[in-house]
This record gives sequence, C-alpha cells and structure tokens, in this order.
Amino acid sequence: MAFGQESAAQAVAPVARIENPEGGSPILLICEHASNHLPARYGTLGLGPAELESHIAWDPGALGVAKELAHLLDAPLIHAAVSRLVLDLNREPSAPDSICTISERTPIPGNLDLDEAERTFRVREVYDAFHDAIDVFADARKAAGQLAAIVSIHSFTPVYRDVSRPWQIGLIFDRDERYARSVEAGLKRDPALAVGMNEPYSPADRVFHTLERHAERRGLPPLMIEIRNDLIRTQDEQALWARRLAPLLREGARTL
Repeated sequence: MAFGQESAAQAVAPVARIENPEGGSPILLICEHASNHLPARYGTLGLGPAELESHIAWDPGALGVAKELAHLLDAPLIHAAVSRLVLDLNREPSAPDSICTISERTPIPGNLDLDEAERTFRVREVYDAFHDAIDVFADARKAAGQLAAIVSIHSFTPVYRDVSRPWQIGLIFDRDERYARSVEAGLKRDPALAVGMNEPYSPADRVFHTLERHAERRGLPPLMIEIRNDLIRTQDEQALWARRLAPLLREGARTL
C-alpha cells in the first residue's frame, strides 16, 4: 500500500509491549523479533502464509522463552509487536538490511523500491517508537537503582544457507564479557550442551545494535541469547529453556 493512504494511527499500532513493568529483578529483558504481525498497511508484503510463519518474519519461540523468563525472574520484558519484515528493530535504520528486500533466499516483494517517505514513516512509527519506549523505561529503572543488566532473547535456524549449526544455544557479547562468561560457565555444567560463544552471530554481523544502544551506552552489561528454534517449538520446550537459564541469569546478575 502506498505511503499516505492510511493515517499513522491506522497504519501501525503500538510496537512496544511492556510486561511486568514493576518486576523486582534488576534485569531488563528485550525481545525485538517477538512477532510476525504485519499491520494492515503492508498486506502480506507479497509473501505466503508459510513464509510469514518462518524465521524470516520473526524469531519463533523467542517470545515464549522471554515471557517465561520474565515470570521466573520477576523481570520486566519489552517486546515488539511488529514483524522484522517491516523493519528490523535490531539494526541501525541506515543499515542495508534494516528493511530487507531479500531474507536469506526469499525475496520480499513489498519492500522493493520504497520511496524515502515510506522509509521515513517506518523508521518513525516502528524503530523510533520501539527504541524510545525502551529508553524511557530503562532510564527510569536506572535512576531508581533497579537496572543492572539488559538481556535480549532470540532464536536461530538449525541450518542457514545449507550450513548446519551445531550449537543449541549461543551467547553474543562484545567488549563487556562478564555476563556472558558467567552464563557460559553455568551452561557448561551440562557436558551434552553445545554452547556457541559469539555463535551463530557476533557483533561483527551487526546484530548487537539494541544492546549497544540500550546497555553499552548506559554502562550496563549486555547479553544476547540465541536458542536454536527447533528446540523451542512448544510451550513446554520454551519453559524448559527458561528454567535452565533463569538461575544462571539471576546468579550472574548478582556478581555484576
């Protein structure tokens, strides 16, 4: 749909959802790729139902893990309510993959040949709305002495471009390794668990934007958790991983 055919209120509903805002934990959870929802303004972007349920549209299972972690930790959670096909909230708006025209091998017809007005609209109504909400919330929590770390929850595919990924979980970090190393030590108590450190992604892949903006700039330890999505398909599996991670996140936060 062409830019300007709907009012902003009709085009994009609030993109940031805050759960358990009064949670007592000093950990703030974020889930940028929580939703595969496309506002009516965008139709299906030219994609079919199977594609809109796939990893190109969201991180399957990630929100379920994040919600269970919020419950177990009594932590606040901020998650997105719009698909990354509209705009990837974990990228700088100027990045070439902020609005994808192809994801892995799937073309996104509705994102081709966007004019500057439409790009500006998406940045304002999606990117700015989401990250401004995090800024306001995180600043208030930090000012109140209730913020010690920020953790973002993601999932990844078992195979990417025909290359298998052997890890069940990946911990992504940059200069501040403290939180990642603490959680790594806990996970490696299970010798059967393959833990990727800066795998299957690293900050060099430009996947660390949210944590750069909201954790590193505030001097807070960041941690990005990636769980292989074939392991978190069901609510029971999501709860299992949350129960595995919650004590490690809680324990690590105490040492920061």
